[in-house]
Amino acid sequence: MAEQRRGTQGADGTDGTDGRHGSGGADEAVAGGAAGAAWAPEAYGEAAAAWEALVATARRTVTEGLVVGTSGNVSARVGDLVLVTPSGVPYDRLTPADITGVDLAGRQVVGTLVPTSELPMHLAVYRTTDARAVVHTHAVHATAVSTLVTELPPVHYMAGALGGVVRVAPYATYGTDELARNMLRALDGRSGCLLQNHGTITHGATLDQAYDRTAQLEWMCRLWLTASSVPGLTPNLLTEAHMAEAGARLKGYGQRR
Repeated sequence: MAEQRRGTQGADGTDGTDGRHGSGGADEAVAGGAAGAAWAPEAYGEAAAAWEALVATARRTVTEGLVVGTSGNVSARVGDLVLVTPSGVPYDRLTPADITGVDLAGRQVVGTLVPTSELPMHLAVYRTTDARAVVHTHAVHATAVSTLVTELPPVHYMAGALGGVVRVAPYATYGTDELARNMLRALDGRSGCLLQNHGTITHGATLDQAYDRTAQLEWMCRLWLTASSVPGLTPNLLTEAHMAEAGARLKGYGQRR
């Protein structure tokens, strides 16, 4: 997809491309910088480092096969600023100067590239959870599973790392508030879900955690599809008790910091 047009702000505060809010005036300071201002890394502090990590994560979704082209999106929250991948820009073209950020109301306050069309989903997560990162993909096995079931059958205990059996949010048009509402219901008590005929979304305390949850979800979907495709056999599924026990143990998994 082509890169979005920069900077043509209309009188109503939109950027003249798809109706989303564009960059504001110099009085709209975020993380020490002004919306639409020339890039100055020292003015953005923590946001500059977060943007670098966000771009690296977005590129990872492509190199590891979870995204084709620009079909997914990634975001990170720094205070009340949400940094997000811009719409239709290949991740290998993103530079530090392309930093794109909105406030929690969705008003663009940093950068001039149009934010991802899936912004409503990202903002819904940040408004209702303590997440600091969100990863959305169109991973092939997970998307395939989303067309078949209303929840991912519990074929592996790693579903416990997402809070339990993974639900499928009912289909709604991409980029809509309806999709965001469906997603929130599916995410209740979970850190990841499938989006029917669409893909995946996960969140976490860090970009690495959100990404790892996405990768695990795709792997579990691939596992179920593989096991369920064997003629004459049905995969053994874990019980609620199994899942609860695994989830409790996974909370203490890993190194203590």
